[in-house]
Amino acid sequence: MAAQEPSPPSSLEGNKPGFPKKILANNLEDKHLCNSCQKVLRRPLQAQCGHRFCSFCFNKIVSSGPQKCSACIKEDLFEEPTSILKQGGAFPDNAARREVEALAAVCPNEGCTWTGTIKEFEASHEGNCDFMIILCPSCKELMRANEQERHNERECPERTLNCKYCKEPFLLKNIKAHDEICPKYPMICEGCAKKKIPREKYVDHIKFCSKFKAPCRFHVVGCDTSVSRHLCHNLLFEHAMGAALELQLQSEKTKVAELSRRCQELELKVSTFENIVCVLNREMERSCATMEAYNRQHRLDQDKIEILNNKVRQLERTVSLRDLSIVEMDGKMREMSAATYDGIFVWKISDFTKKRQDAVAGRAPAMFSPAFYTSKYGYKMCLRIYLNGDGTGRGTHLSLFFVVMRGHSDALLKWPFNQKVTLMLLDQNNREHIIDAFRPDISSSSFQRPVSDMNIASGCPLFCPLSKLDSKNSYIRDDTIFIKAIVDLTGL
Repeated sequence: MAAQEPSPPSSLEGNKPGFPKKILANNLEDKHLCNSCQKVLRRPLQAQCGHRFCSFCFNKIVSSGPQKCSACIKEDLFEEPTSILKQGGAFPDNAARREVEALAAVCPNEGCTWTGTIKEFEASHEGNCDFMIILCPSCKELMRANEQERHNERECPERTLNCKYCKEPFLLKNIKAHDEICPKYPMICEGCAKKKIPREKYVDHIKFCSKFKAPCRFHVVGCDTSVSRHLCHNLLFEHAMGAALELQLQSEKTKVAELSRRCQELELKVSTFENIVCVLNREMERSCATMEAYNRQHRLDQDKIEILNNKVRQLERTVSLRDLSIVEMDGKMREMSAATYDGIFVWKISDFTKKRQDAVAGRAPAMFSPAFYTSKYGYKMCLRIYLNGDGTGRGTHLSLFFVVMRGHSDALLKWPFNQKVTLMLLDQNNREHIIDAFRPDISSSSFQRPVSDMNIASGCPLFCPLSKLDSKNSYIRDDTIFIKAIVDLTGL
């Protein structure tokens, strides 16, 4: 779906190029084509040379001045001035317009069943088709017109939502940012563990919560204790005594520092300049040796870090390979758990309505069943189903096919595959199953020994009319159907 181009708007909104060729229900004739865009003529003009152009195409050609008619040049009929296209040098060809507008038409949009004439298509259907491809103005994704409402409500990543707490609108991609500022967002108290406190009332709650831990009021003088509010008053006296002792100790340290300063001044007067220089030199040498040791240790640490980083990257690669192996093993385990080895297989298809819609929309037209076998070392097979039909049954029937797959024991088996195959859509009331059986055409490549993972499917494109499934019946129950395949094991 996303690979298609957006459908053009109706030509009634402005002059447009010709209609696409696939709009014609019958065979296309060259006289109905524009000599410029090579599409079906829309509002044709006939030039002096006799060639016809869409009104839009002709005006576009002559917009930059007179031009030579490319059709005349191609047909080797060019002659001046007849073959020169210019403003006012063409007239509306009403006869050709009436002929074209009377042609039988179909809608070119895939899935649309509209039919009529080109005139009716241009007047009422073009630009209004539910199946035309349009562009979402928000996320720029392509979709059908009849899917726009569902896309805007459920799928568009740029859609607007209303907060379930404060009811304010916000973009889907900003949901986390909104939760960080939403005044009604429910929070949990770290003290009493009370839940669902609106953010706007959280500050008032912790002011009066007796279990909420807060920094000690004496943290400015060095206390790093966090206590509950009901303990703060019991510790008040102890903190006050500690603060008094701290002040007294600070005073004693000041006195000691003053005495030390006086002693140093006396020692400096006695010391000679030579001793001072010797001491400073020794200190410098020690500092240089220490710095060099630190540099060597730093280089060693950097080397160790690089080695550890390499080991981490190697371990990450090993873990990634292990994860891939685990995923592959899980797939094989699921396949083995679903397999049967007696030629009889029942395929349960759940969520039938959604899968049918995906098939109609072209997102997943076909589904493959898990593999099953005629015996542990026998033929390997699977089923393929088209919920909206395939080939002659597309849009009208459910198509069911049988597929021969490449197995581990193919070299030991008899080829081509020649066992009778019975396909069934089970009536969940066990009254009237839909059954179709066939014996393989041994000349078909579908039943030769496989050279790839699976052969071309073979079966019943008209297996079951969709109208029979849409009516009230017991084939679909709880949005689930059951497909059964029976392979005749006679002669194996």
